[in-house]
Amino acid sequence: MIDINIPGFGEVYLEHLVLDYNGTLAFDGRLIKEVAYLLEQFVDRLHVHILTADTFGSVKKMFADSPCTVHVISSGQEDVKKADYVEQLGCAATACIGNGRNDRLMLKKAALGIAVMQQEGASPEALLAADVVTSNILDALGLLLHPKRVAATLRC
Repeated sequence: MIDINIPGFGEVYLEHLVLDYNGTLAFDGRLIKEVAYLLEQFVDRLHVHILTADTFGSVKKMFADSPCTVHVISSGQEDVKKADYVEQLGCAATACIGNGRNDRLMLKKAALGIAVMQQEGASPEALLAADVVTSNILDALGLLLHPKRVAATLRC
C-alpha cells in the first residue's frame, strides 16, 4: 500500500496501479528501457495491472515472467472497459497511468490519475482527466515511488 497525504486534496490509500501498455509502458510494442526495473519496485507495495488492447500483440510475451497482472481487452469501447476494470478494483484505492483517449475514463475515476506525454503524444482528453501530467513513464512511476512528490504537486 502507498499512503499519500495531500493537503487540500485528501488522503489517498493506494492498493492498485493500473497501467496502459502502448504509448505508456511501451513504444511501438516494445517496453521502454528501465520500466521493468521500476515496476519491480512496486511488488511489495501495490498490485500492478497492465490493461491494454495490445495493438502490437506483445504484452503477454513481455510480462510472461512478471508478477504484474496482464489483462488484454477486446477492441471496441476500450475506454469503458478500462473504467469498468478500475471500478471492479475499487476506484478509491487505485492509481492509473495512461496517455490515450481510451484511458481518459480510468484516469478520471482513479483516486490518482497520471497522464504521460511521450513519443506517441497524449490525448487532450487524457490530459484533462488526469490529476498529474508527466513527460514520461519513468517520471510518473517515480512519483509513486516517492509519494511526497505527488503531495508537492497536488497540494493547495
